[in-house]
Amino acid sequence: MNVGIIGCGAVGMKRARHLAGATLVHCVDTDASRAEHAASFNQDCTFGTDWSELLNRGGLDAVVIATPQDVQVPIARAAISAGIHVLVEKPAARRAEELSALPQLAADHNVRVRVGFNHRYHRAFQQARRLVDSQVLGPLMFVRARYGHGGRPGYAAEWRAQPQRSGGGELIDQGVHLIDLARWFLGEFVEVNGFAHTYFWDMPVDDNGFMLLKTATQQVAFLHVSCTEWKNTFSWELYGRDGKLQVDGLGGSYGTERLYWYKNLPEMGPPETTIWEYPMADNSWELEMAEFIEDVRTGRDPSAGLSDAIAALAVVAKIYRESGYDHRP
Repeated sequence: MNVGIIGCGAVGMKRARHLAGATLVHCVDTDASRAEHAASFNQDCTFGTDWSELLNRGGLDAVVIATPQDVQVPIARAAISAGIHVLVEKPAARRAEELSALPQLAADHNVRVRVGFNHRYHRAFQQARRLVDSQVLGPLMFVRARYGHGGRPGYAAEWRAQPQRSGGGELIDQGVHLIDLARWFLGEFVEVNGFAHTYFWDMPVDDNGFMLLKTATQQVAFLHVSCTEWKNTFSWELYGRDGKLQVDGLGGSYGTERLYWYKNLPEMGPPETTIWEYPMADNSWELEMAEFIEDVRTGRDPSAGLSDAIAALAVVAKIYRESGYDHRP
């Protein structure tokens, strides 16, 4: 499969390194030097600054869109219309309405569109999914999770702090990962409550988001995302009647990735505990790309697709409205 990458920042570079056997043929970025750097992973790969030229060049099977949110939808729409399969990084748009026409467009052109909710493919979450599917937790009750970082000098001047480009702040950035993971395990949320606020950073977007989400069967996700988390943190817990799963860390500055299974015993008391530790290099990008290639090969619907992005963005939009943030372009 011949793949092009549009947007060669940190995530685009990860995609260039982890193509799961696909061939990188062209890289695009507004900064030509970044495009050239990404293209260096394949000696025959070309590079440039015009994404429309990439889509019109021919011989391209799929494109990875790793750009800021304000241009994700126009690029995706053009790629789909050209019959090119798409992997677009989360959140895939600034708001859900921007994505509303894309599912039908993709169906009309027989194109697969995957959204890069990459955290699903971390080893801990792949194992957690297997455990839940085996029903060892019994009926699921609720999720509790925290995710955050502390920013960096100049953070308030980056594109993520510009609402016309990003669509919002921390809630739409790291928040959609927690929303997606909670939906993946609990299902659709029919009640959305929360609060977004800017406590520390001098920027027009939120630096903290708090969510209380409820399914039709009263399962709850209690989620907090923050870019005032002075020690990078990832903590995710799923509670069932018969036990609990806990994921801590994502590797790197977030600490070693670990999965804990606490099995509730008939006599209650201290649970039986099993721990998986993943100190090795993160393989989630490779695994996700392999899944995308299989989507294309088999014609199946991507397991993280446009409907997942639309659902996550709908949660974000409701909390922004209720918190007084109007990030509509």
